[in-house]
Amino acid sequence: MSQRRISDRVVVLDRDGTIVVDRNYLDDPAALEFEPGAVDGLRSLYAQGYRLVVVTNQSGIGRGLFSEQRLHEIHDRLCVMAESVGVRLEGIYYCPHTPEDGCQCRKPSIALLNQAAAELRFDPSSAVVIGDKLSDVEFGRRASATTILIAKKMPEIDSAVKPDYVVSNLIQAGQIIVGLQ
Repeated sequence: MSQRRISDRVVVLDRDGTIVVDRNYLDDPAALEFEPGAVDGLRSLYAQGYRLVVVTNQSGIGRGLFSEQRLHEIHDRLCVMAESVGVRLEGIYYCPHTPEDGCQCRKPSIALLNQAAAELRFDPSSAVVIGDKLSDVEFGRRASATTILIAKKMPEIDSAVKPDYVVSNLIQAGQIIVGLQ
């Protein structure tokens, strides 16, 4: 019996503002909507053999704005939406805490990335991390991963938290990643 080789070709994505429109504490699965360019970007990466993993801060739970059960419903819908466009999400990892909680799972801490890497068997430093905030870039940097910032306009970037690439959507991010092969 042959053992399936697990690919280190992994893209770690933030959820809100990267894959789906940021609704500021999204609490309704029906309100999920792909960001412009997200479907084509995700399809391109998936077609090139990249495994797609989501890591997201969800402090709305800690703030009492929605329940963990509701978040699971949102993530179930996100998986269905991804599958409907021909993409599979390998896993969704989330931090339910507020910034004030001082937990170890909230990005830019890499605890959730390390958990995903252990469960899905990949080297975090070989991943590409994509997000729309500098905390996503710092998250990727802490793991020595390649980082891509999605920004509608060029942000002021602190030299300590500089992304490897800045793009305007997942289509452009996918083009860069494919070019890195």
